[in-house]
Amino acid sequence: MEKHLVVHGATCLCNFGSTPDKLVVLTQKKEYANDKDGSKKLIASTKDIGSTLEKNCFGSCAKQNNKPCTAVITEWTAFYNKVTLTHGGKILLEDSKGTCPIGGKDCIKVLKHGQQADVSKQNMKKADPRVQAVLNPAGNSSHLLTEDGISETISI
Repeated sequence: MEKHLVVHGATCLCNFGSTPDKLVVLTQKKEYANDKDGSKKLIASTKDIGSTLEKNCFGSCAKQNNKPCTAVITEWTAFYNKVTLTHGGKILLEDSKGTCPIGGKDCIKVLKHGQQADVSKQNMKKADPRVQAVLNPAGNSSHLLTEDGISETISI
């Protein structure tokens, strides 16, 4: 089964928390996934530990009598170990788990990997128009806008 890479903006949740938080990649600025412009979706890795979440809080913590959580990730497991990023980290996958000193080993899970479909003009040119008509009967994939907003017709 194919697994998605975790990227900047992935949504995580602790088993003992009440609210998700978003992962912030602070350890590298070179390697991107699912970002045609190479400017937003940095790949998350095993080096993304410590206070590496947007709010550093998963809401109230059941392990601390529902006091506010102070999220700190000490390690990641279930990562992709066949590739090492330039900074020495291993790539996190959608089923990777994080460890918190309070919640324990593997208490933090990835809810959403952070990648999203970004359909480009090139994708539409390669798409089968019959399939597109079934998926989106209201649309007309033969008529596209170029990057500068000028209308262009492609032959189907």
